[in-house]
Amino acid sequence: MSLARNVELLRRLPRLGGLRFAELGQSADSSSPLEEVTSFGSNPGNLRMFAFVPAQLQNPRALVVVLHGCGQTAAAYDLGAGWSTLARHYGFALVMPEQQRINNSNTCFNWFNPEDTARDSGEAQSIREMIAHMAEAHRIDPRRIFITGLSAGGGMTSVMLATYPEVFAAGAVIAGLPYGIASNLREALDGMFHSPARPERELGDFVRRASNHRGPWPKMSVWHGSADRTVNPGNANEIVKQWLDLHDLPAAPMAETNVDGYPRQAWWNKDGETLVESYAITDMAHGMPLGLADSDQRYGMEGTFLIEAGISSSYHIAKFFGLTGWIPDAAGKKVEAKPATTKPALSPAPHLARSIRAAVAEQPAGPKREEARGFDLGQIITRALTAAGLMK
Repeated sequence: MSLARNVELLRRLPRLGGLRFAELGQSADSSSPLEEVTSFGSNPGNLRMFAFVPAQLQNPRALVVVLHGCGQTAAAYDLGAGWSTLARHYGFALVMPEQQRINNSNTCFNWFNPEDTARDSGEAQSIREMIAHMAEAHRIDPRRIFITGLSAGGGMTSVMLATYPEVFAAGAVIAGLPYGIASNLREALDGMFHSPARPERELGDFVRRASNHRGPWPKMSVWHGSADRTVNPGNANEIVKQWLDLHDLPAAPMAETNVDGYPRQAWWNKDGETLVESYAITDMAHGMPLGLADSDQRYGMEGTFLIEAGISSSYHIAKFFGLTGWIPDAAGKKVEAKPATTKPALSPAPHLARSIRAAVAEQPAGPKREEARGFDLGQIITRALTAAGLMK
């Protein structure tokens, strides 16, 4: 499909897809516990703010920012993705910005408009104001603020992590795009449909130029369906490259495992903390993967761009954020959960060997590199065993 046809298709979306989008937005908004907050500070992006705070919050208090996709409302995406259910179960606050049709006819966040993607400007500033309001009103720990989004919301997640990296401990992008690849509609479409590859350093520099921040950088989780025809799956690779460059990590994954039947790649620092992870959801189209969580709990429900895939991305993202270690006991109080016992893969040896080889191969000789990477063969083997499920 030519770029000209892509542009024409985008112009016709309100007519071609408006009904389906409207059905999603009107599905069951009244069933969501989200409440609108009408006065939260400066709002140059003209967004609406919705929030949910459960009766009990884990300590220290955490906040998750969730950005919906095109054609969705905050409430409809909340019900589909299950974030308020997760928030109630694990005791964290939730804020869900909502796009308005006056800003974008398909209610997409404007992840490529320069006025909306710069620090202290437009939609990015509006979302930042919402976070500041929630942090003050509910005494949120500033070290426990996270963000995630789907599609255009994923693109806007990249924007927020780039323009306000000091605000977030981690982020997760689902079927989204890296920061800085587009500043107009033509470039946005090219990124969506073709995802041209860029050098890692160039991608990292897009983020470094977005603020005066120089680290440490937020952790990143990336999710994408391999059969996505709306946002090219190559964008997942570009996001990973962008954040590997920021974290000064090697291109080769340090671990390759299967989670609920899908390949996951991971990269960690010298302390064994995972900084970047990537899930490829085989044969899944454009959307967010749904399924049972580790506890056999289901979060969310199927709908447009909300796809049953046998893996709960919301749950695994919350786990990546470090939010799932807090569960209710029989008396209704909240207690710290004990780490679940990890079941080893049936054949962990190939992953183990590959993890060790990749980690060692990415440690060039020289005192400067050894100091920067913290190269230690014993640590590498320990992390590889842990990633393979053979060691806690």
